[in-house]
Amino acid sequence: MNTGIEFKARGEAGIFDLAPPPVPAPTEVLTRTRYSGVTNGTERHALVDDSGKMQYPACVGYQHVSVVQAVGRDVEGFADGDVVFIGNHGGHRAWHLIDLAASNERLRLCIRLPADVEHEWCALLGITGVGMRHSRRIRVGPGQNVWVAGLGPAGQAVAQAARAFGAHVTVTDVNQGRLDVARKLGAHRVINIAEPNGNELLKQGGPYDCIVDACGVPSFFLDIHGDRLLARDGVVGALAVRHEATFHHGMIHSLSASIESSSHFTLEDLRILLHFIRLGTIRIEPIVSHRLPVTDAHCIYDIMRDSPDDLLGVIFNWGP
Repeated sequence: MNTGIEFKARGEAGIFDLAPPPVPAPTEVLTRTRYSGVTNGTERHALVDDSGKMQYPACVGYQHVSVVQAVGRDVEGFADGDVVFIGNHGGHRAWHLIDLAASNERLRLCIRLPADVEHEWCALLGITGVGMRHSRRIRVGPGQNVWVAGLGPAGQAVAQAARAFGAHVTVTDVNQGRLDVARKLGAHRVINIAEPNGNELLKQGGPYDCIVDACGVPSFFLDIHGDRLLARDGVVGALAVRHEATFHHGMIHSLSASIESSSHFTLEDLRILLHFIRLGTIRIEPIVSHRLPVTDAHCIYDIMRDSPDDLLGVIFNWGP
């Protein structure tokens, strides 16, 4: 099957036909998709066009588990039959052509998957890699006090990565189901911020060396300052997608603190992530809420459009 998923118009997703794959050039690898993972935030922004700038049809998505079908004559390190994860922004599609000589690493994010990891769950290595990259970007280390606000797939991923690096991790959300997943994945303190004592419990655990905004609440940066939640020399990680943010300069100046942003991942992040997955320190299966054939993808995008909080990790199966 040579098909792909596209957003045909605002709020509407469907299947389209792909041309047959070409013969790979000398530095290219041709792969056939086995699983693909939904990137909830990125794909919803495109689906509902909350920026008002989308051009349709559009193909969005960057998480693919594929089998190598052919390699160019100059390719080293990959062979026919290898199972790989691809992190390029080609959208959900039946085949991919990766140029391993591309100067932009985002166009050659292709890594072989070990035989001792469950390949289906690796369809969410992209969003989990975002969490790994973000934790490294904000310099999470052993013994630090970390708060992750918002437990969608990206928030769950950064919380796991922070724990893997030896931090004490507090997580907050208003969705009890997502909080239960975070508890299962080893978060040290789990707080439903919608409960009457939620904010007081959060304050009691502070101040925090690293605070991760994975929720996108408009007042988030101002609330951190007002409630004195950030430690001296602390870092606020801006992970949630925002068009603009307002913060109090005193939060940065008086604490010698910083705000960092990171929203993608590198091959090095994927290597570190796979190391922790093989150890069992980081797990993907508990964040998977939906697994379904790609032919039923439209059902997921209807939920994404109308009830996005009902989705966590989503994996499409492309068949044998």
